[in-house]
Amino acid sequence: MALGEPGPPVGEDKGVGMTAIDPSAARKARGAFFTPPELCRYVVDWALRGPSDVLLEPSCGEAAFLVAAARRLAELGGRADERQLHGVEMHAASASGARTRLASAAAAAKIRVADFFTLDPTPRYDAVVGNPPYVRYQDFTGQARVRSQAAALRAGVSLSGLASSWAAFTVHAALFLKPGGRLGLVLPAELLSVNYAAGVRRFLMTRFKSVRLVLFTERVFPGVMEEVVLLLADGFDRGPTGHCELFQATNLSDLHSAVGRRWVPPTPGHKWTASLLPDTAQAAVAAITGFTELETWGDTTLGMVTGNNRYFALSPEEIAEKELPPDELIPLSPPGSRHLRGLAFTSAAWRDLGAQGRATHLFRPPGDPSEPARLYIKAGEQVGIDNAYKCRVRTPWWRVPLVPPAHLLLTYMNADTPRLCANRARVHHLNSVHGLYLRSGYVKTGLDLLPVAALNAMTLLGAEVVGRAYGGGMLKLEPKEADKLPVPAKDLLLAARDELLALQPRVAEALRTGSVTDAAALVDEVLLVRHLGLRRKDLTALRSAHADLHGRRVARGAGARM
Repeated sequence: MALGEPGPPVGEDKGVGMTAIDPSAARKARGAFFTPPELCRYVVDWALRGPSDVLLEPSCGEAAFLVAAARRLAELGGRADERQLHGVEMHAASASGARTRLASAAAAAKIRVADFFTLDPTPRYDAVVGNPPYVRYQDFTGQARVRSQAAALRAGVSLSGLASSWAAFTVHAALFLKPGGRLGLVLPAELLSVNYAAGVRRFLMTRFKSVRLVLFTERVFPGVMEEVVLLLADGFDRGPTGHCELFQATNLSDLHSAVGRRWVPPTPGHKWTASLLPDTAQAAVAAITGFTELETWGDTTLGMVTGNNRYFALSPEEIAEKELPPDELIPLSPPGSRHLRGLAFTSAAWRDLGAQGRATHLFRPPGDPSEPARLYIKAGEQVGIDNAYKCRVRTPWWRVPLVPPAHLLLTYMNADTPRLCANRARVHHLNSVHGLYLRSGYVKTGLDLLPVAALNAMTLLGAEVVGRAYGGGMLKLEPKEADKLPVPAKDLLLAARDELLALQPRVAEALRTGSVTDAAALVDEVLLVRHLGLRRKDLTALRSAHADLHGRRVARGAGARM
């Protein structure tokens, strides 16, 4: 959906235009929602700079940006008519509503009814502005996706199947600009963090002379889960640029007093989440030595994919009931990760979970199945387990491909922060967690110390930067993102070994009570303060930045549940 409140702009008659003739469900399906007028005015005032400027609003809906542009052109002495204002809208009734609304504002625009992705880009516009449709990849399918991907490829940007609609829209919209033109869009904050947007970020940094981002502390659209960012890219085909201009606003009323600063991404396509960090936190990060990335310690990989966990993961009680022999079962970390929130997962803990009825074994006959296993396989076929995608593409369908037991288990969906848990039980794991396989020479130190050492302000902040926020306020960490997680280096842990070992009982107790911040504070004193000599003000900056990013994520999740 285009990011906005599902209702008319402030001051608009609810009986006029889209709200009367375009049902809410239909608007949502194609991503058509309204944009607050103050946001439109801010973007348009930045984009239009001369009386002869020509502006395009693709996916214009009821012309919120075109109305603001008409006012701006009138102020500049231009023509608020079809010669200078153009729009594209795929919904005919909305296009009609747009013309009506413009007429009521004593203006006009040439509005074409079409799918924007079907239009060949004509580089004739001084400014392209708007609030692109926001349709998640799950609903962005078929010919609509094919057309969008083809449009982005014109600019050399290849988008994965995970890309939401706004990504291709952003690239395609830029191609309608004349050299030196300006692109002003309201985009989801996904622009900053998701992997699939790397090509979009690279495109913007390469093709524009300057890239400005306006970030908001508060949600711009109450009741809508997505955070937004204003993209103001200037000087098309006059790039590249090596930095972004960042402006932080509290809310819409604070837009014109937003304070700007310069931020340099590590590479053009690199995630821009670090741009959210204040200067004090960035300085603190730069001051820290003795840290490395998690991939230095080992390889992070996905767990086993069964195709149906309920069928393949069994409790001891179910195993006894089905009389399955031990050699057709594999010790398993049960689905989920709640039991991996401590420092170690032991054999005793694994047995306790089994006694509680948790699924602690994987059904996996290694050769010819026994008679009880054959009966269980037949029962699975009777209910269609063999037709599940992951099952039907393997032979035999009931033999799950093995992933060896990992040294450490890494939680990847987290309400608080990712946890590294030593796999002392040496059990296999499903794809509800990741496995970290430590490199030769790192195994003992990693198993003994990395789970506790990773609970520090630097790593907690790093998780918010390299991970991504999902619905409900959850933080997700894919293996490639986990590779970039900042963690203490081996030499630092060896130097602090005795202190960290002595600290583990207190840290474990803090984790049992659910206080990750208390656990991290204990580790900070050992690693960051005593061994690395980090100044108190820098430690405070790290903790404050982590609290801010964590708070943004949680607030977004709370908004989604409203």
